[in-house]
Amino acid sequence: MNKDLIAIFEYLEREKGIKRDIVISAIEESLRAAARKSITGASNVTVKIHPKTGNIEVYSEKEIVDQVEVAAQEISLEEAREIDPECEIEQFIDVLVTPKDFGRIAAQKARQIITQKLRGAERDVIYEEYRHRTNELISGTVKRFVRGSNIIVDLGKVEAIMPTKHYPKTEKYQVGEKVLALLLEVNDTENGGAEVVLSRSHPEFVRQLMIQEVPEISDGTVIIDKVVRDAGYRTKLTVRSTDSKVDPVGACVGMRGMRVKNVVRELHNEKIDIIPFSQDPIELLQSALNPIEIRKISVNEDDSVISIVIDDEDFAAVIGKRGMNARLNSELIGHELDVQRMSDYNRTMVLQRTELALSEDPTLDEPLKSIEGVNNLIFEHLVAEGYATPRSLLIASPEKLASIPGISLETADKILEQIRKQRM
Repeated sequence: MNKDLIAIFEYLEREKGIKRDIVISAIEESLRAAARKSITGASNVTVKIHPKTGNIEVYSEKEIVDQVEVAAQEISLEEAREIDPECEIEQFIDVLVTPKDFGRIAAQKARQIITQKLRGAERDVIYEEYRHRTNELISGTVKRFVRGSNIIVDLGKVEAIMPTKHYPKTEKYQVGEKVLALLLEVNDTENGGAEVVLSRSHPEFVRQLMIQEVPEISDGTVIIDKVVRDAGYRTKLTVRSTDSKVDPVGACVGMRGMRVKNVVRELHNEKIDIIPFSQDPIELLQSALNPIEIRKISVNEDDSVISIVIDDEDFAAVIGKRGMNARLNSELIGHELDVQRMSDYNRTMVLQRTELALSEDPTLDEPLKSIEGVNNLIFEHLVAEGYATPRSLLIASPEKLASIPGISLETADKILEQIRKQRM
């Protein structure tokens, strides 16, 4: 009995999920090539491996003749009938020709081919088991680190890789540690095998964790429309409900926040913002920034840019560390986001109004008949206070205009903005 081969068969079946007949077929084919080189002049060489004993037998097809001239290809009728008593001249018969040292020679010559064949068989097993499981959550054990900090994860039958770029920089692992990850893809490798790639940094990982925790998402009542993420730091996702009676945000948060807390715990305390979905990017942005108030907003559809002005004290929160919050909100709404402090905005507006006021445009001194968006009563108060021309308004400050009865500071800003826009 060839105990080494039997041990290989059992290991590959048990640990890799590769059936014994696939392994035997691969080895037989590789040994056939080695046998042809080992047995000079032999033709139609076949190799058979007994699946239970692991014994290797090499056969060569020989022609039955009266007188043997080429021993490697011919056999006498007398010798042939010892194998098959009913054989006749000119027939062909398989003759056992296993060399005494064939096991050692064959192993040396066929090792590379066997490795390739087994790798291909293992690849087929990997594809069969994992190719339909992409975007599923899968757990394993950290086995070792390769090429720096790429992690090899033992999934049981196969080993998967979690490249450095596919797990947050904030996460550190030890050999033997359990890890839950997203099965991202199954790829062919350069050496003919297959590679299972895992990820903990992909946005889909958070989506699948939410599906696992929130039954309403699993049954389709709540839908996650979009997930944007800076892995390890913050995730933002938009949700909507197909049932008007179900609050999508509340369903995701759960009683006392337990559902989202479970996800946050798995993400090692990464922050998660759950935002009600809207097709209107401005409404979506306002929800994403809540409770911060957007003081002014404008949209440039041509360049797909949304510009907002917020109070100075809110600027740091809107931008976020390393610009992360603004970048994620930009991805969420599908527009580039330009954020400006109110003080900077006011300074810019003053400069623009002053520049306009100093121009030699004669129309700036023509009497105003009305101001779009300003009611007649307020307009009359402006004229009565001496602000009857565009130039007189352009050189006024919001605070000065706000001292006029009936005009608030907000209204003063709107008046000056309207005059500026009309003259730009």
